[in-house]
Amino acid sequence: MTSLREADAARTLAVLAALTVTLPIDAAVVGTAWVVGRLHPARTTDPGPSVDRKTVLVTGGKMTKALALARAFHAAGHRVVLVESTKYRWTGHRFSRAVDAFHCTPEPTAPGYAQALRDIVVDEGVDVVVPVSSPASSIHEAAAHTLLDEHCEVVHGDEKTVHMLDVKDEFSAHAASLGLAVPHFARITDPAQIDDFDFRPGREYILKRIAYNPVGRMDLTRLRRETSTENATFARSLGISPSDPWILQEFIEGTEYCTHGTVRDGRLQVYACCESSAFQINYEMVDKPDIRRWVETFLAPLDLTGQASFDFIEASDGTVYAIECNPRTHSAITMFYDHPDVAAAYLTDDHPTVVPTASSRPTHWIYHELWRLLTERGRRARLASIRRSTDAIFDRDDPLPFLMVHHLQIPSLLVKNLRARRGWSRIDFNIGKLVENGGD
Repeated sequence: MTSLREADAARTLAVLAALTVTLPIDAAVVGTAWVVGRLHPARTTDPGPSVDRKTVLVTGGKMTKALALARAFHAAGHRVVLVESTKYRWTGHRFSRAVDAFHCTPEPTAPGYAQALRDIVVDEGVDVVVPVSSPASSIHEAAAHTLLDEHCEVVHGDEKTVHMLDVKDEFSAHAASLGLAVPHFARITDPAQIDDFDFRPGREYILKRIAYNPVGRMDLTRLRRETSTENATFARSLGISPSDPWILQEFIEGTEYCTHGTVRDGRLQVYACCESSAFQINYEMVDKPDIRRWVETFLAPLDLTGQASFDFIEASDGTVYAIECNPRTHSAITMFYDHPDVAAAYLTDDHPTVVPTASSRPTHWIYHELWRLLTERGRRARLASIRRSTDAIFDRDDPLPFLMVHHLQIPSLLVKNLRARRGWSRIDFNIGKLVENGGD
């Protein structure tokens, strides 16, 4: 245990040293952009006389997708209030020119979270709350509806709907009831169920924890009818129980896709689709009509006003299967960085569906790209990818968040982790956190 902690500490110190080395370069780039921006300021988009300027509260301030939405609302002339839990109070996004006010709250899982949101809504005169939820907070932000509804609109589903979307087996059952394709699945509450499960011949299955699993979610150990002993051993290593259920889901070979959807009264108003992977850090719009039809068919009967992101597999025969739904903002929203109508599509009914502009470039996170350049093969292809895409955090007209995310937000988390003598599996600059066991 001591040697493991020493290794974690050494890795943390190495990352802090590397970030110190890149600080002068980032400071020079950001400083130059800041000066140019002051000499040639960007114009905001006038919402027009028929649209009220609103105060919009965006939660999840540590995440790039919260910054993307803050910028979209700001560009349309709205006032933005950004909030985040105290743990992430040094989020670099609080320094964005798009953010008019920043507040800290308790953790979303804390009993006082909804009341804290309500107090901010009242104090700031908030008209609309747009939760940018983490996996751990989406149900708690749904529960906050009861306190917030009398003061403002909340672009988020109610508890019943969010629960159904978030619980993998319930989502799959609901989709199947609509005649939509999902992989064969079963809810597992006891490892013994794996012993008795009737595996389809020639098919492979994977086990996924129904509760959010930030580290183990990329474990795709295959289970088959022919490997009953290995299946049982693996299932018993996971801690499956009635209070910690898992889903056994057929593994389908194919191409992975992810989508973002913003919905008002069941109508899809913001939509994006990208190729996907287990650890997604690049986003580029692709046109997959069958996936969009699946999404619209699923969402329309729900009468949802909120956000719903889906993961799909397209099989070799062209059938698209929905693997799961995340009832929250997807990082694919970063692709809308140059779209003038995102705010209107979020805030007004019956708006035409907004998709990324034809001129928008794919998005990346440059520190992830640099790490891949150093550690992976295919450097020429990686460099070409960087050249044709754009950083999701850096904005020439709003450069300060880029500096502060990489040289305040992440270092502050690393130092805190070092002091607590905890380990971490990776740094996620997109989500703005260290990925840890039991994390959010």
